[in-house]
Amino acid sequence: MILENFIVFEGIDGSGTSTQLKLLKQSHPEFEITAEPTSTTETGKLLRRMLGGEFKVDEKTNAYLFAADRCQHLYGEGGIVEMVTKGTVVVSDRYFFSSMAYQSASCGDELPALVNSPFPLPQILFYFVINPEISLNRVNQRNEKKEIYEKIELQKKIAALYEKVISKYEADSANNKMTVVRIDATKSIEEIQEIINSTITKIIKH
Repeated sequence: MILENFIVFEGIDGSGTSTQLKLLKQSHPEFEITAEPTSTTETGKLLRRMLGGEFKVDEKTNAYLFAADRCQHLYGEGGIVEMVTKGTVVVSDRYFFSSMAYQSASCGDELPALVNSPFPLPQILFYFVINPEISLNRVNQRNEKKEIYEKIELQKKIAALYEKVISKYEADSANNKMTVVRIDATKSIEEIQEIINSTITKIIKH
């Protein structure tokens, strides 16, 4: 099922999604920008602490926690479904595609596929493609504490899984009706911004 007025940005760490989301908000202040893990729910706060390395959980537990946070993000009070139903365009930095890549890297793809199977597809998916060595170099330049996934070998594995996941949905686009836009994340900020804005203008009726 497609959730109209819902847009998702996906890509490995350092691919540039956060930069483009800030620019999109400047161009379209009426859009609601959000992210996963969520920053306001208790599930999201717990996940952000885990990603920061404060504690560890079993990787299967991790997959369930991300799915639970996503469920609240979608269906909780003031969540994505409520907003898009009212006509608000919602843009999320990450969605279940990231779980299919990140959690599959550590616990296999069966459980992430199962727990995320009930969730609707976005109307548009922007997939930022970049070499993990380039993206991780960007992360290192931030001078911020690294998250647990920000290691080169793991990022290479996640990038390969992302490609597998996105390619599957692209191949089935005639049936799933989701628009997938691949973005060369090494292009200039301005070029990427133009691709995003022109795509949204063509597809989203707002």
